[in-house]
Order: sequence, then C-alpha cells, then structure tokens
Amino acid sequence: MLLAIDSGNTNIVFAVFDGDGNVRGEWRSSTDGNKTADEFGIWLEQLLQMKGLERAEISSAIISTVVPATLFALKTLCRNYFDCEPLVVGEPNVDLGIGVLVDRPDDVGADRLVNAVAAHETYGGPIIVVDFGTATTFDVIGDDGSYIGGVIAPGVNLSSEALHMAAAKLPRVAVERPMSVIGKATVPAIQSGLYWGYVSLIEGIVARIRGEYGRDMPVIATGGLAPLFTEATKVIQTADPDLILRGLLAIHRRNAK
Repeated sequence: MLLAIDSGNTNIVFAVFDGDGNVRGEWRSSTDGNKTADEFGIWLEQLLQMKGLERAEISSAIISTVVPATLFALKTLCRNYFDCEPLVVGEPNVDLGIGVLVDRPDDVGADRLVNAVAAHETYGGPIIVVDFGTATTFDVIGDDGSYIGGVIAPGVNLSSEALHMAAAKLPRVAVERPMSVIGKATVPAIQSGLYWGYVSLIEGIVARIRGEYGRDMPVIATGGLAPLFTEATKVIQTADPDLILRGLLAIHRRNAK
C-alpha cells in the first residue's frame, strides 16, 4: 500500500491507497513545523488500526509539501514507522511527466504541480484548476499537460481573518453563502462581501485567463471550499476535492515503474 502525504499551509492530509488505487483511509492534521515524526507516527498508527489497517502493509510513500519545516519530520516518519524511503515532489529524482513552462520552475508550489498532473490525467487539457486553500490559486495546464503558469490570490478564510483583525468592530464570520447580496446587518454584509466577492474574483480571473490563452478552457475546483463556490457560478464545471491525492498516486506510479 501507498502512504500519500500532502502538507499544506493549514493542514497535512494523509491518505492510504491500496494496489488498485482505492483510498483505504484519509486523515487530516493541522500543519505544525514543530511536530515530530514520533507524534505523527503514534497518531497515524491509531487511525490506521481504526480502519483495520496495519502499518506493515504500507510499503511505499510519497510527500508533497509547501511547508519546508515539516519535511524532515515527514521523511523520518516514513523511514522509522513504515520502513520506506519516500518520494518527495520537487526533488530531482522525481519525474512528474509534465513540463513546467514558467520563468522559475523551482518556485512553483509542489501542490500546484501535483494538481496539474491529476487534472490533465483525469480531464485532459487545456484546463484551469482553481484551488481553494490558504491561498486561492488559478493554474493553467496546456494541451499536453504542461504547467503554463497561474494566479495567486489571498484565500477566502485568510481574507476573512485579516478583515476581523484589522477592523476593531468587525466580527470574525464563517464563510458561507448569504441569503442575499445586500446585507441587512454587519455579519451578512461581511459574508456577502467575502462570498460574492470571491465569486466575482473567480469569474473575472477565469475570463481574463481564457482571453489571454485564446481558448475556452474548462475549470475544475479543488480544496475544502470548492463545493461552496462551485454551486454559485457556471464558470466552474465541477468540484474535485481529491485531485491532489490522485496526483500523488499518479506520480508515484510513474516513478515506481
């Protein structure tokens, strides 16, 4: 079995795939650069047992991280608890199978490249992937699967938190679809600004990407808030929350060969 690890700015996702590519278990931990391999190992072993899995069944691992401080602990976790040397997306020995056609390829986040691999394998190209994470990213994948470039905007929850911290009288609110665009009180007014503001951001940036690229590309959304925004705009064709995990599986299979 394969242990796939996606270490993002907010959460670390651990998933176990069987030999047929089926997810046998998936768990999240808050991202903490101070957490040790033993802390991850004890926590993960208990969760594996709850799914009827044994750590001895895991024979390989792959890691994608945008938080360098977590990499040492995650590598040590794979070595000490699962007796395997993990593949790490972005290291020279890992073949993604796609071109990275930007000015500074090493600057592109591993998560964005993994999404590109999965999106092209699943949906073809050209295509736009919108990832609702700590940042909201728009990534453009070409006909042949090459990563063309993209856009990075502040994430929805990050914007909400920044508004609360910078304005003394504005409360912290949950990101959700308001009943109407015109808010009749402070909380729904903030929710409207966040929600419909980001819908407009999505529609505007996608339109500009399509115009610049010269093609009417489909749009796939991923990340925790993807379903919430997909329901509000016809620009997004579908939400695919497991995109990055399938990308990690595809990259591991490619390199295992």
